[in-house]
Amino acid sequence: MRSKLRRGDGLNIVPFIDVMLVLLALVLSVSTFIAEGKIKVNLPSASSAQKASPEEKKVTIVVDKNDGIFIDDKPKSVEELRAFIQTLDPKTLVDLRSDKDSKFGTFIEIIDILKDLNHENFSISTEKK
Repeated sequence: MRSKLRRGDGLNIVPFIDVMLVLLALVLSVSTFIAEGKIKVNLPSASSAQKASPEEKKVTIVVDKNDGIFIDDKPKSVEELRAFIQTLDPKTLVDLRSDKDSKFGTFIEIIDILKDLNHENFSISTEKK
């Protein structure tokens, strides 16, 4: 028995393309949320706050409200922070971002580590009043 196929018969791929476009849109929207998954820090305000120059290479150290220390969004202990700063080039800018509800002692401990290791190229981030 021979089946007769007409020229217009075949697999309709339009629904498949629609599903793939929806999946692509979901992946793209979820990936933007993942890229913005930074540690939430409520910075203190200062009237003299300035914008940092974006072309400078820098390392960001964040202290969250629970006094957790993060280097470029990765949690670290104080000993790991000290070891990391020892490996840094002294010309690399260290951007300190401390939550206003965190303990001041943690912030001072980070400053002490920077000073002990003669790394004096750092900035303290605040919000503009």
